[in-house]
Amino acid sequence: MSERLTLLRTFLASDPDDPFSRYALAMEYRKQGDVQGCIQELEILLKKDPNYVGAYYHLGKSLIQIGEHQDAIEVFKKGITCASQLSDTHALKELKEALIEVELDVD
Repeated sequence: MSERLTLLRTFLASDPDDPFSRYALAMEYRKQGDVQGCIQELEILLKKDPNYVGAYYHLGKSLIQIGEHQDAIEVFKKGITCASQLSDTHALKELKEALIEVELDVD
């Protein structure tokens, strides 16, 4: 296990409700090739904080990596709703593009 992964787990253990630490841990898992670990952390994050809009994009992309295209579509749609409600135009654009891309792959 990497030193960074250990450090992020320590941060999260001291404050399990810190969304940034959980997000950072998920991204570190992804960076290290642990897609399942990334998915698990992002799902926990979105359960605890459904307005953490950046997590939707990475969760959807990770689901695509493991072949879960329909689940990715649902995640992107939820993210689009969230980004719209938060008026986050950057996230909204990225999520819409990701949704179109995965829908084209599925058809």
